[in-house]
Amino acid sequence: QAQLVESGGGLVQAGGSLRLSCAASRRTFSNYNMGWFRQAPGKEREFAASISWSGAHTYYADSVKGRFTISRDNAKNTVSLQMNRLKPEDTAVYYCAASRYYSGSTSPDEYDYWGQGTQVTVSS
Repeated sequence: QAQLVESGGGLVQAGGSLRLSCAASRRTFSNYNMGWFRQAPGKEREFAASISWSGAHTYYADSVKGRFTISRDNAKNTVSLQMNRLKPEDTAVYYCAASRYYSGSTSPDEYDYWGQGTQVTVSS
């Protein structure tokens, strides 16, 4: 069973940047499509970005397109989310997730493994 551990969250002012990282314990990490989701208080978990197992394809929610960049390093079993020009509405707990069969999926139900989440707070 894969373990995913997120890091890099914190408090930042609007317009600032943060880089989230997710480390995977599974040796077959490179076989998994990876995604980042976020959940704000009182709201459902929503898709932010995903990347195919090879890194060749990336997908973004409209709300983050042009500001966030997802990337992966299969040699290091890591996936990252670079977040620029952050807005207060980006405040949420951010989760890393792995999907064995679905590339580009925006549905949490199609992801097999989840991290514990990391808090991102953007002040205005």
